[in-house]
Amino acid sequence: MTDQPLRPKAVIDAHHHIWDLRNDLPWLKDERIPFRYGDYSSICVDYMPEDYRADTAGWPIAGSVYVEAEWNRAKAAEESRWVAEIAARSGVPTVMVGWCDLADPGAAELLAEHAKISILRGIRHKPAAVATPAEARRGAKGSMDDPVWREGYALLERHGMSYDLQTPWWHLDAAADLARDFPATNLIINHTGLPADRSPEALAAWRAALETAAAQPNVAIKISGIGQPGLPWTVESNGPIIHDVLAIFGTDRAMFASNYPVDRLGGGFDTIFSGFSTATAHLPEKQRAGLFHDNAVRVYRLPDA
Repeated sequence: MTDQPLRPKAVIDAHHHIWDLRNDLPWLKDERIPFRYGDYSSICVDYMPEDYRADTAGWPIAGSVYVEAEWNRAKAAEESRWVAEIAARSGVPTVMVGWCDLADPGAAELLAEHAKISILRGIRHKPAAVATPAEARRGAKGSMDDPVWREGYALLERHGMSYDLQTPWWHLDAAADLARDFPATNLIINHTGLPADRSPEALAAWRAALETAAAQPNVAIKISGIGQPGLPWTVESNGPIIHDVLAIFGTDRAMFASNYPVDRLGGGFDTIFSGFSTATAHLPEKQRAGLFHDNAVRVYRLPDA
């Protein structure tokens, strides 16, 4: 456990999941997908608010943000309604991010359904992407450059929704252009821009991509998802990643998040959040409060948090 003086006074966990396998979650039940952490069979079990509270025990959790958990995509509206019901009963999560394919002909209808959910703050959609930097090209169908996809993106402003973006860092130039062209929509980069390759060359390119995105004032970033396959989560391995993000985005546009239960594959909640605390122990209290709490309250409009 981290020494008490390093602990924040309050935490908003800016990215986590809950799931009940009685719902339609193919990737956790009937199939296995290629996954950046490798074998994920240990998390293919129910994970409900009581499990989340057990994992976060000892930390001053003041609120949390649920992010869509890849339900059967035909049931995206049902997912949002289910999460809202769970939140009303348990208090977890506080707010949520749903899912919508922005290029789908039914996007407008689905966003209108999401808008009926009072705790919904935005949507996440993973636009078309390629597996390596060498393959990256602009303008692909279903990408952030696709005019049809952008028509769907334009609807977010109408509903006052933010956009959670999960994409490899080599697509963040397109994200920067998207943020520039839609300045009224907050864009939140998920999982630190996915710096999976820790070679010096890859990290230099990752930093450059973050700098491109950070040049747009409506872009924020969540520091999460930085475990490495087969390796434990340590400050020694991840502290430099955290410091790079803060040097690029500052402490007012970054948020700490657990990505639980997924990141349990790399470390316990206490290990990860103690690591965040240790990596930022040198910062003034106001900046630490922003990273652990205040920025997420502002970006995701959390009530009374």
